[in-house]
Amino acid sequence: MPVNSEPHQNTPLRLAILILAAGEGSRLGGYPKALLKKDGDTLLKRFISSTQTLCPIETLVVTGFYSEKIEAEIQLLQQEIKSPITWVQNLNPAMGQSSSVRLGITSLKSDYDVLLIALCDQPNIGADEIDALLEQFNQLSKGQEIVLPMVNQQRGNPVLFSRRVMNQILTTPEMVCRSYMDQHPEIVHGFITDNQAYVLDVDTLSDIQKLGLDSIES
Repeated sequence: MPVNSEPHQNTPLRLAILILAAGEGSRLGGYPKALLKKDGDTLLKRFISSTQTLCPIETLVVTGFYSEKIEAEIQLLQQEIKSPITWVQNLNPAMGQSSSVRLGITSLKSDYDVLLIALCDQPNIGADEIDALLEQFNQLSKGQEIVLPMVNQQRGNPVLFSRRVMNQILTTPEMVCRSYMDQHPEIVHGFITDNQAYVLDVDTLSDIQKLGLDSIES
């Protein structure tokens, strides 16, 4: 179906999810953020499990540093989760997050309508937060294609993109989502919210303590 030619009210959207989990976690002393645990489960498992009520047609994880450990976790999840979960390895993760984004969007296989691009280290993002983004997407004005959560004027994550935007990004060599949004602010809908989950992530060892997380060895 055409994406965003009119408001999406009452239209079931085929949701794809791209999870970025390629980082080195250098400020954590070198540790895979996706495998930090909360309440006994890894952040990756918690996030993917929470999305199942939204019936995603595809979930793709981009790995990089610690690929073997993260891919082993994905293989375990594949045994528990009904919806498709795959991964692709960024062979040059030191090139930064933009390289993982580009690799991820070129590796998606499903016929999705809307793509959620998520970080692996936001412990408080769950189905409610994603559903709120989808509700905003369903109410977009004509010409708008992206839902970006904004908390106290700070950009948050995850972000929702229409399939049309993804197609346009893919036709432009080396283009990535952040640059595209900066170049086309008129198509970005800022979802103003006070939900801190959209801006809480894990960058430092103090964040692990503050957010009540544990390492996978704990």
